[in-house]
Amino acid sequence: MSIKGEAPAKTSASVPLPKGVTAKLGGRELTVKGPKGTLTRVLPVDALGLKVDATQIEMTLRLPPRRKQSKALLNTWEAHCKNMVVGVTKGFEARLKSVAAHFPMKLQVKGDHLLIENFLGEKFPRTAAIPPGVQATVDGEFVKLEGIDIERVGIAAATIERTTHIREYDPRVFQDGIYIVDKAHPVEA
Repeated sequence: MSIKGEAPAKTSASVPLPKGVTAKLGGRELTVKGPKGTLTRVLPVDALGLKVDATQIEMTLRLPPRRKQSKALLNTWEAHCKNMVVGVTKGFEARLKSVAAHFPMKLQVKGDHLLIENFLGEKFPRTAAIPPGVQATVDGEFVKLEGIDIERVGIAAATIERTTHIREYDPRVFQDGIYIVDKAHPVEA
C-alpha cells in the first residue's frame, strides 16, 4: 500500500545474467563466474532473500519496505551484484597520471608493488601495494590498473594517489604526485 502521490515501495530487484555467466549461492556466499574469472561476495542473507537461476539473480527485501535504510540496502546490493556481473564479463580499469614539476619521477612495477623513485628528490623510493587480482602497467607518465573487482581496482588507485601525498610543502606550489585521472570504470571493448 502506498501513500497518495507516492510510488509503491521497491521490495525486490533482479540482476540479469548474460550468456556465459553463471551464479551460485552457497549459504551467505554469492559466486559469479564468467569469461574473465570468478568473484565471490558474502551477502546479508538475513536482510535479503536471494534466489539464483540460470538467467538472473533475484533479491527480495525481508525488512519493512517503507524505511529509507531498507531501500538503500536493496539498491546497494543490487549495484554490488551488477558490478560482479560486469567484472566477470568486461573487467574494470582505472588510470592515474604522474605529475613531476620539480624532479623527474621514475615509476616501475615490481611484483605486487608500484615503486616510485626520486619523488621530490627523495633518496629512498616510495612503494604502493597493489592488491591481488589487479594488474598495474606503467606507460610513460600514466599508470593503468586493470582487474575484475571494482573495489580492488579503486583501492589500488587510492593507495597509489595517497602514497605521493605531500605533507611538508605547500600543495599550491608543489603539485608533484600521482593523481587519479579516470576512476574505476568498465573496460570499453
